[in-house]
Formats: sequence, C-alpha cells, structure tokens
Amino acid sequence: MARKIRDVMTPAPVSVSGQTSLSHAAGLMRAHGIGVLLILDDGRLLGMVTDRDIVVRAVADGRDVRRTTVAEICSCDLITVSPDDDADNALRSMREHLIRRLPVVEDDRPVGVLSITDLATDADVLSPASASRYGRFW
Repeated sequence: MARKIRDVMTPAPVSVSGQTSLSHAAGLMRAHGIGVLLILDDGRLLGMVTDRDIVVRAVADGRDVRRTTVAEICSCDLITVSPDDDADNALRSMREHLIRRLPVVEDDRPVGVLSITDLATDADVLSPASASRYGRFW
C-alpha cells in the first residue's frame, strides 16, 4: 500500500515572519532541534529557511545575523506537497530537484514538513537495498 505524506511528515512546523532576524531564527532551530523554519505572512507560506541557508547565504558572506532577516536569504520558489500525496512520489521529486525538505500544504496553509529524514526513518530509503527501487538519492 502506498504511504501518504501525512503518515510520515513532521506535523506542526515551526514558522516565523519574514522580518525575523537570522540570529533569532537560529535560536529557534536550536531550541526545537530542527533545521528548517517556514516563513509565513498572515498564515500563508512565503518561503523556507534552513540552517544551511543561514551558513551559506549569510555567515559565509559576512552578513550581520542580528540585522539580516530570513526574508533576505530564504528560498521562495518552493515545491510543496499535500498531506494526501504519495510519499514515494515526493521522494522522487526531492531527488529530481536535489532538495531535502518539502513544505506540506493543505488548503493553502502549511501543516507540516516532509524531510528526507522522515522518509528514511519510516522506511530505510537510503539503504543499498532500496537504491534499486529509488535510485541513488544524491
């Protein structure tokens, strides 16, 4: 039976406004033990920022993380999925676009995040045995 995204996603994603400083965003990531924040405006998904975005797009460029906002470095061109979508199709999309996380949206509102870790935890998709089924992820 096909797995649905709602069965493997991380629900209740942590979100911030676009005006949140990178230092505050990083603190939230640390406090929640996560590597991604969704950026919302009036409940609508505007973008996504990861711990890697903060390092590569801000720290490495010498930006002041107390003054730079998440809106300045976030990814806005997002691929989203629905909780009722097939998890295997989401994995293929992640592999095709070389991304590790997908916002899960229902009725134009974010309800979760699907990560490669969620999929790997649910079924060992990164194992050599699964490589024949899914192909190499990276």
